[in-house]
Amino acid sequence: MADPVLEVSGLTAGYGLAEVLFGVDLTLMPGEVAALMGRNGAGKSTTMKAVMGLLPRRGGTVHFAGRTIAGLPPYRIARLGLGYVPEDRRIFTDLTVEENLAVGRRPPRPGQDPWTPDRLFAIFPNLAEMRGRRAAAMSGGEQQMLTIARTLMGNPAAVLLDEPSEGLAPVIVDQMAEAVTRMKERGVAVLLSEQNLHFASAVADRAMVIERGQIRWTGPMRTLLDDPALRDAHLTV
Repeated sequence: MADPVLEVSGLTAGYGLAEVLFGVDLTLMPGEVAALMGRNGAGKSTTMKAVMGLLPRRGGTVHFAGRTIAGLPPYRIARLGLGYVPEDRRIFTDLTVEENLAVGRRPPRPGQDPWTPDRLFAIFPNLAEMRGRRAAAMSGGEQQMLTIARTLMGNPAAVLLDEPSEGLAPVIVDQMAEAVTRMKERGVAVLLSEQNLHFASAVADRAMVIERGQIRWTGPMRTLLDDPALRDAHLTV
């Protein structure tokens, strides 16, 4: 079997004096879509920030593409091929759609068919229609599309997607699902932080349930979808 593209072991992290993660273990395989699921405050976003170097790691190891990335600054992690789409988007509001995409452009990796604006516009036709529009004049859903597209312009090997469907209209959520499907088809591994079980089940191969800062269950997404007792135990508010 192939080695994991991302492997996290014993990860601990928090904010100030508050510990949030207590020994998180997870893996992401090449070309896999895995959903990190859990209730609000379970530690989903904190896990992604700690992996990406945006939050100091207090313990544990993080390996990406065969090398240790724990302790590296976020920009170096991104250049190694790990993309990150934050929940709060963080696009450049004074730049146009095309200019935002240009900022994210990185050379393709060996053997990789690069992402281009035209390929991304095919996935997100809304962006194609507003390529000259400043990002500040776009809706929240359109900004979320732009954030994903900008990340893909970096030609990542794997992407961390933090709550991509939260607060979005159903038609936009459908386009998000299409984008994740296209990433998988092109061999990009995706770790998806998500509360929306319907969205996660449409795109993910595997689920990892986090609760109180620890991974409590890992298995096929279909198992989680078909087991009401399992969902009630870990996901129901």
